[in-house]
Amino acid sequence: MSRSPRQSRSATSQKIETAIEKALDPLSAVIKRATRAPVATGATAPLPAGGKPGLAISPLAVPFPDIPPIGGVQIATARAGFYKHERDDLVVFHFARGTTCAGVFTRHKIGSAPVDWCKRQLGAQGGGEDVRALVVNAGCANAFTGKAGADAARRTASEVAKRFGCRQRDVMLASTGVIGVVLDDRKINARLHQIEETLDADAWAQAARGIMTTDTFPKGSFAECEIDGHTVRVAGIAKGSGMIAPDMATMLAFIVTDADIHPNVLRAMLGLHVRTTFNSVTVDGDTSTNDTCLLFATGSSGAPRIGRVGDRRLKGFGAALDRVMLDLAHQLVRDGEGASKFVKITVEGAESPASARKLAKSIADSPLVKTAIAGEDANWGRVVMAVGKTEEAVDRDHLAIRFGPHVAAVDGAPSPNYDEAAMSAYMKNSEIEITVDVGSGRASATVWTCDLTKGYIEINGDYRS
Repeated sequence: MSRSPRQSRSATSQKIETAIEKALDPLSAVIKRATRAPVATGATAPLPAGGKPGLAISPLAVPFPDIPPIGGVQIATARAGFYKHERDDLVVFHFARGTTCAGVFTRHKIGSAPVDWCKRQLGAQGGGEDVRALVVNAGCANAFTGKAGADAARRTASEVAKRFGCRQRDVMLASTGVIGVVLDDRKINARLHQIEETLDADAWAQAARGIMTTDTFPKGSFAECEIDGHTVRVAGIAKGSGMIAPDMATMLAFIVTDADIHPNVLRAMLGLHVRTTFNSVTVDGDTSTNDTCLLFATGSSGAPRIGRVGDRRLKGFGAALDRVMLDLAHQLVRDGEGASKFVKITVEGAESPASARKLAKSIADSPLVKTAIAGEDANWGRVVMAVGKTEEAVDRDHLAIRFGPHVAAVDGAPSPNYDEAAMSAYMKNSEIEITVDVGSGRASATVWTCDLTKGYIEINGDYRS
């Protein structure tokens, strides 16, 4: 039986009071201030609660935002021991009864056991209508592990279901880490009692750190909107810094709203906004086995239920959802392994949106383009190369290229006003924009990426060590 809006508000108030009491504790207050302090760039000290020890925090890092409690969800983290060093590597979300869910997953042909589990449960009759928990572990991808990995996933869902009094199918799973290692679900089960005791409505930052692998800073985002006069909150966290490419950029992302939305509508909204957010970023052109984006709606805001995709009340919610997803997607790029430049690539004048997207991705994935950006070299000839190799429709005699406001090429030739000094100065910026007009139509697309530095090789050369 679902709770009334008044009961939901009462439960939310109790959670807020609990969070305030914890904040008044001196030690908790110190930890909370440290969590929400701006990220110091260039640091080389090991991260205190996530990520790989010794990695310098990305110079493009952004502070973790203030995310208030979202009605209908509590979160807890623990150290299950998937990593040798001291850190939380297990995160559990507990949702109110009646929470709906939708997901978008990797198109990789060798999906992980958790991906298979979630797709099967959400795709079943009535799937996503009453999801009660999400279990995430870092340090073991449980991918390419056959029946043993599938059994470990099932056992994890079963144990969590027993704890929360729900069905196995109501438990979502996600894993990240090394491929080819079977998940030791006993490590998760051994921490479930601790998880139950520490569930908190105000643990978003801890959760963001708990899912990190080679990430150098925790990633979170928050937005609000209104539905029929009710304030609705949307919050999300994500992880990812390498093996990032479209077709669900290699990452995990978990978004929660207190709106009341049917799973079919959630599925449509998520699919719509994934295309221009998580599927429009790339770090290295590689797609993972474990990509997962899950969207949960707890229905605790008091706003009326939305059960139709065409409902006009979705406009504000869609905008808030897009802000959160795009913000998280940009943070993935900002934390690209070894990245020093945040790069926006826009292709205009393409024959179709699909063609524009393919052209932009070709530029964004080109090692020659990315290394030139790392070297602060406006080598626009490499952009020409990346455009021409796609076999997409391009009018060579009308091709134009800009780096920020500086025109490098126009009408298929070097710009007569090309200024090498101005271009070189622009390339020293930490954020770069490249715009290409291919002169074949009116469609456009944008892809975000980063440069390719020696740091990427260093990180991935000893990923498992």
